[in-house]
Order: sequence, then C-alpha cells, then structure tokens
Amino acid sequence: MLNGIGGNSIAEAKATLSYVEVLAWVSYRDKHGSLNLARRNELSTALIALQVNRSGGGKAELHDFMPHYARPGTALDQAMNEWA
Repeated sequence: MLNGIGGNSIAEAKATLSYVEVLAWVSYRDKHGSLNLARRNELSTALIALQVNRSGGGKAELHDFMPHYARPGTALDQAMNEWA
C-alpha cells in the first residue's frame, strides 16, 4: 500500500481503512500533493529547471521537466475503482 497507509497490501487496507478515512486521505493528498517523496523531489527539480529555462527565453512547460509525470488523480482514480 502507498507508504504503508492502511497496511502492507490492498487486502489489509480494505480490511482496516473505513471509507471516511479514505476520503480524508484523498482530501489530504488534494491539499498537499502526492505522498511520494520521489515525485516531490522531481517536482522541485522541475521547478528550478523551468525557472532557468524561462529566464533564458524558453517556453517549456513544467511537465516537460518531469519524465515520470502522470495526470493528477490517474493512479488514485484507478485505486478507487479497484477498491469497490
């Protein structure tokens, strides 16, 4: 499971997390971003690269510097659909 929340497997999470707790984690993630440390580091690096690019007259977008970027909510939506 993601960062050990609810247990070490989806089966454990289904057995231990209530729907209200899942909604609370979704709300937290929406407010504070991904819980994945590697993704947070990638975002920080991409922000610096974007500033350097723009200061040199470039027109790149933030996600151009994030090779592992996926649309926000994609993995969460898939997990929520599998939860039921």
